[in-house]
Amino acid sequence: MSLLPYLEANRIEAGCDEVGRGCLAGPVVAAAVILPSDYSNPWINDSKKLSKPNREDLIEEIKSNALAWAVAEASVEEIDRVNILNASFLAMKRAVLNLKKKPEHLLIDGNRWRSDLTIPFTCIVKGDGKMASIAAASILAKVYRDELMEKLAEEYPHFAWERNAGYPTTAHRVGIEKFGSTIWHRKSFQLLPRQLELVLK
Repeated sequence: MSLLPYLEANRIEAGCDEVGRGCLAGPVVAAAVILPSDYSNPWINDSKKLSKPNREDLIEEIKSNALAWAVAEASVEEIDRVNILNASFLAMKRAVLNLKKKPEHLLIDGNRWRSDLTIPFTCIVKGDGKMASIAAASILAKVYRDELMEKLAEEYPHFAWERNAGYPTTAHRVGIEKFGSTIWHRKSFQLLPRQLELVLK
C-alpha cells in the first residue's frame, strides 16, 4: 500500500528526516524531499523496513521524480558542541535550505522540531511510515550516510563501519576497546559501557 502523498492538497510540502542519531561515530545526516502531489510508488517506505538493495534501487527513482531534494550533514564536532538533538535539527534545516524549490510547509519525522526557519511545519510521529515524502527523505539520508561510513571504514577498518554504519554494535565497541577512538567518534557519547564494580563484602 502506498504512503500518503501529502498532508494537505495544493501545498508544496517537503518531507524531512534524519539518520544516525544513535551512532557512536560519523555525522548525523538529514534529507528533505518535495514530491509531486500525484506521485505514487508502493515501494517507498520507511528506510529501516527496506533492504539495502531496495533502498539503493529507489535512490534514482526518488531523485528523478522529486520536484526538489537535498541531503545535508551536521558534523561530529557540531554534535559534540550542541548535542545530538540540536545537531539533527541543524542538519534538517540545512537540507531544507538546500532545496531548489522553496516549500510552503515542512513535514518533520518525529515529535519535535526547532529552528529559526519561518516555514510552517507539522511533526509526525513515525512519519517515515506514513508520508511518502518523509519516507523518501529517510531513504536518501540513509543511503548517503551508509555510503559515507563504508568509505570511512576503508581508512578505519577496525570498527566494522561498513556493516554497522557507526551504530554501537559489539564489533564496533570491541574495536574502540582495542584501538581507541578516532576523529570520527562522538566524544560526547559513551563509547564504551561503564564497567560494573564488584563490591566485595
